[in-house]
Amino acid sequence: MVENVLYPAYFDAAYSRGEGRRVPQDLAVEEPTVDELAQAVQQVGYDAVIERDKTYAREFEPRGRVLVQNADDAGKSDLLGAVAAYLTALRE
Repeated sequence: MVENVLYPAYFDAAYSRGEGRRVPQDLAVEEPTVDELAQAVQQVGYDAVIERDKTYAREFEPRGRVLVQNADDAGKSDLLGAVAAYLTALRE
């Protein structure tokens, strides 16, 4: 089983690409949480497992991460785009 790992930094509008943001600026949101990420992953149709005590390598404070299970049929960039679209929809 393939698991994709998503960190809030991937979707954080305050981050540059060099700091770890992986989605376009127009799809990024301010300070995304692992709960929002998990909700977006489930909306896309995958199972999400939250690990709250994990820290992204480029950050110092743990914000957690979300493990996306059974997403082996989707490429990571497609998954990131779909989750980012739901995140922006959740914030509106």
